[in-house]
Amino acid sequence: MEHEKRELSPAQHKELLEALKDRFEENMNRHNGIEWAKVEAKLEANTEKLWSLNEMERTDGEPDVISHNKTGEYIFYDCSAESPKGRRSLCYDREALDSRKENKPKNSAIDIATAMNIELLTEEQYRELQKLGNFDTKTSSWLKTPSEIRKLGGAIFADFRYGNVFVYHNGAESYYGSRGVRGSLRV
Repeated sequence: MEHEKRELSPAQHKELLEALKDRFEENMNRHNGIEWAKVEAKLEANTEKLWSLNEMERTDGEPDVISHNKTGEYIFYDCSAESPKGRRSLCYDREALDSRKENKPKNSAIDIATAMNIELLTEEQYRELQKLGNFDTKTSSWLKTPSEIRKLGGAIFADFRYGNVFVYHNGAESYYGSRGVRGSLRV
């Protein structure tokens, strides 16, 4: 991924903006008080971020604006109902991937996010996302793991079951077909 061109063709650019606008308009509850025209202007001024959003879209993340911060940035999260299909069956990070002797997954959550130039959701961000709908009712998502947990060999993930967000731990080298990675991007 590092060697590929990180810009979109005019057709991809147009198609992505249309998809983002449609999703924005269909899910107004996620971004009360935010106007699409302002989001679009910010995207047009930061076209390198469009590449990352396109990667989120291409891997079935369904990125959408969820907030606007004090510095004027719009925050996008993966808002697919379940953990993005194109980013599942991953262990947590490169160290965990390298530690596996057999049955290695193809990649790690951290490496995928880094290649896409996005951030893993933190536990706080994940809980924020869950206030906007019910996500990960059948899947789970790796979360940005505090360094003190990672140093001990663990990593955290979360899902939504029984009307609640549950945050769990697992060995960082573990991976499951139903566990993926959700990301965030500031534009």
